[in-house]
Amino acid sequence: MSLSLWQTRFESWFQINWVHDDKAHDIAHLRRVWMSAQRIMAGSDASPLVILTACYFHDVVNLPKNHPERHLASTYAAKETARILKQDFPDFPASLIPAVAHAVKAHSFSAAITPETLEAKIVQDADRLESLGAIGLARVFYTAGALNRPLFDNEDPLGKMRELNDVNWTLDHFQKKLLRLPETMQTETGRALAQHNADFLVRYMAKLCAELQGNLTSFDEAVLRDFSQLRA
Repeated sequence: MSLSLWQTRFESWFQINWVHDDKAHDIAHLRRVWMSAQRIMAGSDASPLVILTACYFHDVVNLPKNHPERHLASTYAAKETARILKQDFPDFPASLIPAVAHAVKAHSFSAAITPETLEAKIVQDADRLESLGAIGLARVFYTAGALNRPLFDNEDPLGKMRELNDVNWTLDHFQKKLLRLPETMQTETGRALAQHNADFLVRYMAKLCAELQGNLTSFDEAVLRDFSQLRA
């Protein structure tokens, strides 16, 4: 069976069975992760079907960011993925299910599980790319709104004189997690893409800081300089 047909079947399953209110983790998100994964895996020996399936099912169990068991969500998702594939896709190759489950389990940042296969590395990188760049910017503030979190500390937006806290201030999440993602990428292609998109977030921070100082037409050069290691 072709990958496109598997993709169509997976999307049909999600349209019927996946009911939740988190618009940052919707079918469009699954498609984008798969699209990024295809770019990362190009020319490799990775299994396309394992990667496609893991990309689509990695968030099948999706707990809110502030849920006490958030770090276990990918483990739950891996178990649920195996169950769904066996029950609802009986023609899916049984020999590939363990590899899919591992890629699902290892994708999560909060779970801190080391990916042991090339497929798992690619899926992890593809999912983390969703947190960077223009899409990542949109998703982080969408999530902040859903959690009713303030956008930033108007007096100290970059936390220079206080401890960073991304529960109190959404912009702090850039330094607490997002700008650290490039160094966690597992593949060379994923790392290059992450660096490029992290640069966009740095420029956004520099623009925001300039505007807070009343400068609406340029960037805060000090911010660009301070984060220059991400722009190498």
